[in-house]
Amino acid sequence: MIEVTALSKVYGDVAAVRDLSFAVGPGEVLGLVGPNGAGKTTTLRSLAGILVPTAGEVRIAGFNLATDPVAAKRHLAFIPDEPHLFDHLTVEEHLAFVARLYGVTDAASKGAALLRELELATRPKAFPNELSRGMKQKLAIACGLLHDPTALILDEPLTGLDPLGIRRMKATIMRRASEGAAVILSSHLLHLVEEVCTRVLVLRRGRVVTEGTIATITAARPELAGRSLEDVFIALVGEDAP
Repeated sequence: MIEVTALSKVYGDVAAVRDLSFAVGPGEVLGLVGPNGAGKTTTLRSLAGILVPTAGEVRIAGFNLATDPVAAKRHLAFIPDEPHLFDHLTVEEHLAFVARLYGVTDAASKGAALLRELELATRPKAFPNELSRGMKQKLAIACGLLHDPTALILDEPLTGLDPLGIRRMKATIMRRASEGAAVILSSHLLHLVEEVCTRVLVLRRGRVVTEGTIATITAARPELAGRSLEDVFIALVGEDAP
């Protein structure tokens, strides 16, 4: 489970995130959406422990990220929008390295299964500079999933993927949720959010505009009934939005 309470992050006089609270339970996929500059990346990096919040609390699987970071991060995987890989490690060496870090048992069989699932099984000896942008993304995701995280945070996970890769990645995300992971997915691809996410949280200028299922959000705005998430998004955060 991911629990966020009164999270704020301030840079000088600029509040990137202000008093943000929400929770994501096992099996849920929360879509975090908002326009550029809404505070999405700051929020995700704070949840991953990369940034230290100015105020508030983050708990991962019940562990306080600030006071018990190692225990919290054992349950967490954060996949950023830009893969960060080691130039001199092959695909299989990346997985072996991550397995040692997390103390993964049966790492060989888990790694092989992930490479098959993510269509990397034919490239175990390849170095990152031999992989396409989409394949690098798949390798980063394989590394993130190797230790079976119960909290999964994904920032633009479909970047660089072809249509078949997109379909399989959506299946991978939904499978992890069905197995009990709490998932946060941030993406500008609103059709992905609409297809995969059980709830949506909309940010604007560092604050929550609304949160809930698309049905409950549109119920509060009758003029948006039956409209797509894209239409709802524009109505909530567009230039003419209150």
